[in-house]
Amino acid sequence: MNSSGGYEEEEEEEKKKLGNGVVGVLAETVNKWERRTPLTPSHCARLLHGGKDRTGVSRIVVQPSAKRIHHDALYEDVGCEVSDDLSDCGLILGIKQPELEMILPERAYAFFSHTHKAQKENMPLLDKILSERVTLYDYELIVGDHGKRLLAFGQYAGRAGLVDFLHGLGQRYLSLGYSTPFLSLGSSYMYSSLAAAKAAVISVGEEIASQGLPLGICPLVFVFTGTGNVSLGAQEIFKLLPHTFVEPSKLPELFDKGVSQNGRSTKRVHQVYGCIITSQDMVEHQDPSKPFDKADYYVHPEHYNPVFHEKIAPYTSVLVNCMYWEKRFPRLLSTKQLQDLTAKGCPLVGICDITCDIGGSLEFVNRATLIDSPFFRFNPTNNSYYQDMDGDGVLCMAVDILPTEFAKEASQHFGDILSEFVGSLASMTVIADLPAHLKRACISYRGELTSLYEYIPRMRKSDPESRETQDNITNGASNQRTYNILVSLSGHLFDKFLINEALDMIEAAGGSFHLAKCELGQSADAESYSELEVGADDRKVLDQIIDSLTRLANPDEEDYIVSPRKETNKISLKIGKVQQENEKPEEMTKRSSVLILGAGRVCRPAAEFLASVRNISSQQWYKTYLGGDSEEQTDVHVIVASLYLKDAKETVEGIPEVEAVQLDVSDSESFLKYVSEVDVVLSLLPASCHFSVAKTCIELKKHLITASYVDDETSMLHEKAKHAGITILGEMGLDPGIDHMMAMKMINEAHIRKGKVKSFTSYCGGLPSPAAANNPLAYKFSWNPAGAIRAGRNPAKYKSNGDIIHVDGEDLYDSATRFRVPNLPAFALECLPNRNSLVYGEHYGIESEASTIFRGTLRYEGFSMIMSTLSKLGFFDNEANELLSSGKKITFGALLSNVIVKDADNESSEALVGEEEISKRIIKLGHSKESAAKAAKTIIFLGYNEEREIPSLCKSVFDATCYLMEEKLAYSGNEQDMVLLHHEVEVEFPESKRTEKHSATLLEFGEIKNGQMTTAMAKTVGIPAAIGALLLIEDKIKTRGVLRPLEPEVYLPALDILQAYGIKLMEKTE
Repeated sequence: MNSSGGYEEEEEEEKKKLGNGVVGVLAETVNKWERRTPLTPSHCARLLHGGKDRTGVSRIVVQPSAKRIHHDALYEDVGCEVSDDLSDCGLILGIKQPELEMILPERAYAFFSHTHKAQKENMPLLDKILSERVTLYDYELIVGDHGKRLLAFGQYAGRAGLVDFLHGLGQRYLSLGYSTPFLSLGSSYMYSSLAAAKAAVISVGEEIASQGLPLGICPLVFVFTGTGNVSLGAQEIFKLLPHTFVEPSKLPELFDKGVSQNGRSTKRVHQVYGCIITSQDMVEHQDPSKPFDKADYYVHPEHYNPVFHEKIAPYTSVLVNCMYWEKRFPRLLSTKQLQDLTAKGCPLVGICDITCDIGGSLEFVNRATLIDSPFFRFNPTNNSYYQDMDGDGVLCMAVDILPTEFAKEASQHFGDILSEFVGSLASMTVIADLPAHLKRACISYRGELTSLYEYIPRMRKSDPESRETQDNITNGASNQRTYNILVSLSGHLFDKFLINEALDMIEAAGGSFHLAKCELGQSADAESYSELEVGADDRKVLDQIIDSLTRLANPDEEDYIVSPRKETNKISLKIGKVQQENEKPEEMTKRSSVLILGAGRVCRPAAEFLASVRNISSQQWYKTYLGGDSEEQTDVHVIVASLYLKDAKETVEGIPEVEAVQLDVSDSESFLKYVSEVDVVLSLLPASCHFSVAKTCIELKKHLITASYVDDETSMLHEKAKHAGITILGEMGLDPGIDHMMAMKMINEAHIRKGKVKSFTSYCGGLPSPAAANNPLAYKFSWNPAGAIRAGRNPAKYKSNGDIIHVDGEDLYDSATRFRVPNLPAFALECLPNRNSLVYGEHYGIESEASTIFRGTLRYEGFSMIMSTLSKLGFFDNEANELLSSGKKITFGALLSNVIVKDADNESSEALVGEEEISKRIIKLGHSKESAAKAAKTIIFLGYNEEREIPSLCKSVFDATCYLMEEKLAYSGNEQDMVLLHHEVEVEFPESKRTEKHSATLLEFGEIKNGQMTTAMAKTVGIPAAIGALLLIEDKIKTRGVLRPLEPEVYLPALDILQAYGIKLMEKTE
């Protein structure tokens, strides 16, 4: 009883913390650059020195932070306590969300939570808030009487963004051969204050005014999108330069006045030009007779065509993108449009994407950049990305945390507003006592959602990907009613809480809803967009719901008279066609076809993947990585062709709607017929066949995928393939393939952060699973072993600590070294050098920076010792053997004696039977006891001591050894194979003198599917090849010609799809 009573007393004490007047300030941990604070020392001083009776704040506890813009001592100087322990605090303030485990129960928190629109990625945070009975205020929801957010950093993002871009612009122009005043400008964070940064920009402006800009880059035109805070902040910096603003319609006149981009001149231009554009400058109605109407555009964007690329972009030098964009609207600039503009000589030199909307309104901005590495270069001509300033293309910047670069001023601005109502939040015990604007910003009170936000669980429940919805579907429950309709809503649905009214109307009438799509406005000015599948079992009920929603979208005129601000509370409504339950909607399906050549083991997983596209193309991951804006489903017709129809049929057995055909690729008429009927050819034939296949694909203008190495002969087809407008993508398997993609992802990420790759090591092996490694070699073959044995005699070359190491083929097995994967210590492995590693330094662009470049083949420990011994004894001799060529019937035992005793003091050539006897004989030939014992055990296991006849096809000892290995080292029953791929990249950062070690590991096992064993090797070769075909079908690979998967347009989506499909990659940084 005492224990229970003590707990209840403790709980009551915790409840009393809320409203106790003690304020905590969090240390920001989300991002190393996050130096902002919600309250500066001066704000804390005013709150503390004003007295609790007046300010509502009695104590302020600040968590220590060595990177906060104001150091801890300044807070102590004004009377704050500096401590990690915030348990005494009733109100805890931050900028970004705290770590979940740090959230204390029964407290009030205020930060940017990004939860009020039911954002899926932040629902774990909301669940934690509710379970800990926390009161949550979201700064984003604190809105003044004017309807605009009170707490925001938009102008600081615009200011920092343009300063940063001008800094890069100077470097970019220098690489193009022009010296400009921008070159002296630094990044925003390099200045001690916003004023210092502005002074530097003013200095640049003064130099432009007095010295001018080179004529070859003029007129220098900055185009700003939008008129919100972000755009205003960027314009504020721009206006510090000598400038003239031009109306969008007047832009062509700048170029008609003789101020030309072409050629050099001694003349100079002493100003820059600005142009502000809005939606009406970006699109026009499909009906030329209809003018642009903003309200109509927001409701029916599909009725408008993009025109920015025709009317504005041809005259733009720098595009400063400040407008939020949603997928339902036309893009501002697509990759294809930029390619066309570049071909026409467009003056566009750079993109300053302050919105950082990745893959959004600017399709080719495919990554966020970092404050300390803010730029990348995109070359639209070859659709490639680079991390340098040199060469053709457009300079791009997309930093997503810009306001923190002016952390001091941004924090001061934020705290000036926040400190006005911190007292109310800190002393609040009853939510009803709060002012209206703060009450609206309270998402949860003591762990319960407030009435304004009761829609959140309803939206989560309707999310098709939520667990609860999936459980309902599994149990037979569904929102599907007899009559259903798609309703599109746009407007300030969440910040004005109009979504509540809409959902209440639906449920009050007896209907149901399912959230089909939700796109969220990212600023106070931006509208949100939702699509609801509304259902009812009675057509009259559905009609009533439609009428109610229509009234919500079109209130009476009297409402405008009573409330002039009612206009901002409007929503736009779009009603689809009513469908009955059994009525099938019209399908939107994109049909493509792939011809797979070869029906070996690798074929089946490739065919299964492509055949499953129709089912998986509706899944969210598919839409994320491949689907783009389209609502179409993709349906791939797969044709598997083999020289023998029986093989093709066996391979595709059980895979729905895959066609098996007989095809001889040397029969040109038949081959041309099949290739002409498909979109992509996936060749799994021997590498020697690929050249002729590639020539046919070029002739018929069909894309080609292979998993084999790109040889010199195929490389020579690059220009022809490019001219034909096709892509020949080779090395799209495991090794080569996934190894390339993992490597390039790691290396490019290091380069983006201005790191230098000091060491690159890669290890790959196809092995039996530990349970199947049940023979002396701990190795098995899933096909003829001859190729693997020959590979073990290839010479190798690699770089180690700056030295080039050569390994002769005959010494390869002896060069093996012990190896352990750090995350998988149970695997006792060894590594052999794999051919010429140096070419990968060239492929990966690290040949001049990496002192170590090594690629190795993995085997279980002990394999190389045995194989080396067998090789030295002559078991891999490929010359015709005298005994085997005699025409007599020879047994394996006799051949064994012939091989082992030929140099052993002319001992008897009688058959050797016992393991011990064989071991002694090997020792006499000069081998160690350990190697002799292991070799003898292997020889016995293979059956070389058996008195059975050797097949007449075996003409050499090598042939006989391969015969026995194929027989005795084959996988049996349900034995699994295993693929292990491991990369290690050591990166040095010259500026910080810091070194990081990055690793990536793939571990995959064979599995039984539909009663058939699919090997790990087949999966990891076949599925990447199939993904390559799919990327071409979905037009995600724009580059034409012969290529490897070394570019982001290939490896980024391919790696994402591999993971989504279940092939997991483990990454680690030390």
